[in-house]
Amino acid sequence: MKTKAFFPFLFLTFFSVFGQQKITVDDIYRGTFRTKGMDELQAMKNTNQYTVLNSDKVYKTMQIDLYDFATLKKVNTLLDTKNFKELDEIDSYTFSGNEKMLLIANHSDKIFRHSFLADYFLFNLETKQLTKLLDYKIQEPTFSPDGSRIAFAKENNLFVYDIATKTTSQITTDGKKNSIINGITDWVYEEEFAFVRAFDWSADGSKLAYIKFDESEVPEFSMNIYGDDLYPVTNAFKYPKAGEKNASVSLHLFDVKAKATKEVNLKNYTDFYIPRIKWTNDANELSVQILNRHQDNLDLLFVDGTTAKSKIIMNEKDKAYIDITDNLTFLKDNSFIWTSEKDGFNHIYLYDKSGKQINQITKGNWEVTSYYGLDEKNKTIYYQSVENGSINRDIYKINLDGKNKVRLSNATGTNSATFSPNFQFYINSFSSATMPPTFTLNESKSGKLVQTIVSNESVLEKLKAYDLPSKDYFVLKTEKGNDLNAWMIKPKDFDANKKYPVFMYQYSGPGSQQVDNTWNAYDDYWFFMLSQQGYIIACVDGRGTGFKGADFKKCTQKQLGKLEVEDQIDAAKAIGNYSFVDKTRIGIFGWSYGGFMSSNCILKGNDVFKMAIAVAPVTNWRYYDSIYTERYLQTPQENASGYDTNSPINFVNQLKGKFLLIHGSADDNVHVQNSMKMIEALVQANKQFDWAIYPDKNHGIYGGMTRIQLYNKMTSFIKENL
Repeated sequence: MKTKAFFPFLFLTFFSVFGQQKITVDDIYRGTFRTKGMDELQAMKNTNQYTVLNSDKVYKTMQIDLYDFATLKKVNTLLDTKNFKELDEIDSYTFSGNEKMLLIANHSDKIFRHSFLADYFLFNLETKQLTKLLDYKIQEPTFSPDGSRIAFAKENNLFVYDIATKTTSQITTDGKKNSIINGITDWVYEEEFAFVRAFDWSADGSKLAYIKFDESEVPEFSMNIYGDDLYPVTNAFKYPKAGEKNASVSLHLFDVKAKATKEVNLKNYTDFYIPRIKWTNDANELSVQILNRHQDNLDLLFVDGTTAKSKIIMNEKDKAYIDITDNLTFLKDNSFIWTSEKDGFNHIYLYDKSGKQINQITKGNWEVTSYYGLDEKNKTIYYQSVENGSINRDIYKINLDGKNKVRLSNATGTNSATFSPNFQFYINSFSSATMPPTFTLNESKSGKLVQTIVSNESVLEKLKAYDLPSKDYFVLKTEKGNDLNAWMIKPKDFDANKKYPVFMYQYSGPGSQQVDNTWNAYDDYWFFMLSQQGYIIACVDGRGTGFKGADFKKCTQKQLGKLEVEDQIDAAKAIGNYSFVDKTRIGIFGWSYGGFMSSNCILKGNDVFKMAIAVAPVTNWRYYDSIYTERYLQTPQENASGYDTNSPINFVNQLKGKFLLIHGSADDNVHVQNSMKMIEALVQANKQFDWAIYPDKNHGIYGGMTRIQLYNKMTSFIKENL
């Protein structure tokens, strides 16, 4: 942080010489440009209210506050940590079905991307009594629908806690690390199907369905954790790489009263995934999604809770792959809402309880990007889409019969919504490239603004001193005729008669998007910083990215990195032909999939790119996990050329420019093995390059001063080589 004595001097210097205050990496990662939001915003289910997690930084306390949707007035403080010495912080919270109790997570220990262990406290909202649930940390505690029990996982087994008697009963006993997991997903499910809790209560709380993972035959990956001790420790976990053995999954139904478990017969399936389970509104009927290993065939099953027999309700096939979502919603009669790309764009469908399609609710050459819910009383669906341009997001409502569509949001940018239980109001979160996040209360009938809840005008005021350039959006046409969404940041004192170096940023992964009309992320401020130092920054979403239809997204199938790399090279060539660009000074940067891409670009585009930075890159798709990689490439045994002709490790001899390779040694996602193998390949090709390994850092490479050091390192590399 700048001292008070030093800051005015810098301020005067920057303004007198440059006309604008300079951004530093310290500014970015010490929170100078941080915006306000609504933390842990949750809409209540039974009352027309919502809760937010607030904090008092002076007294170092946290509060769960209850607000009225209609007036925005605070109704009550449900819990304040100042009243409970044993509760020093709140990480997250969940309500029981009747909203009379809270489960509060405390002292969370991160495991992987979504999973964590935590201490949990049970808070009775009527008696104001706080009780520590157990004297050990657990995973995913979940209230039964009637609020009388809590199911949870500990050390790969499932348990049920009875709130009235404060007793715990064990459901499974065979859980074992790196062997059997009950009710919690394995590493690859968590990462690629984005869920951790693999159990669900029936509507009446009489049964608990859960998935069992047998990963005993899955190959094991190990990482050294260096820590502070004299000897490193080894972290070993099961990680199925492309083409290798996956965990065998099975589905089980536990009867709480009888304390008996039945296995659902899924013997008709081999080498399959269970990416979602969910009880229907019928307390005796469980919905199960079964996906084949290629991920191009999905069965929706209904399972009888008594007999454990199943029947196929619906089947969906795709020539490439099927995306898994949480959009499946059951109506009172067990008819259901489903989203699908089957007409070429992601849309909303209504099916009856037998699986027969009633109608397609939304239609058009645009994508539904979020399904918010159904007001069953008024037969109205609320959703988010890109109908107003693929870089924007808007809120809409439409009748179940597909008629009377209304655009509720009116500001162009990124809108998202949290609806009140009765769908009378919604909280709209809006931002754009020029407007920081703003939270407003709106009427659901017309979208009319009722009141502003949170604005970030102070951030806009602060940014005036920096006099930042604009982020300009446009469509870039490549020489091959591909129209690609793009943005560009030019220096504030841009002179069209000069020649500027260009630093390109991209991610490029399937279905991703970096060219979106939203407020600045940390990297954006870094790009603005670079623009202050004389660089043009450009970003292009090539083929394979999302929100422009299934054909655009899935055209990279079986050849990841081919068309995407072509598009970045072609985009660089097109930008290089701009009169104000020095085509001999074009660089590229990316992280994860983007690092895979920037590595490929400096090799396959060695006559176009002068330098590249790759952070945590996949360098060989054979090293990455089964679910993600096979979704797009199938297995290495089936599609060897798809793996090998687009993996940068096989093209190290083509390196000409300057290359910086960065990885965290404890990256459980894209293993440091990728970079170690790449380093060795480059060494044996006698190529000069730069590299940095961050000890004990995961895929995000953060903690302490790490990000500041990392971004200063990358900044220096750019300035020295571009």
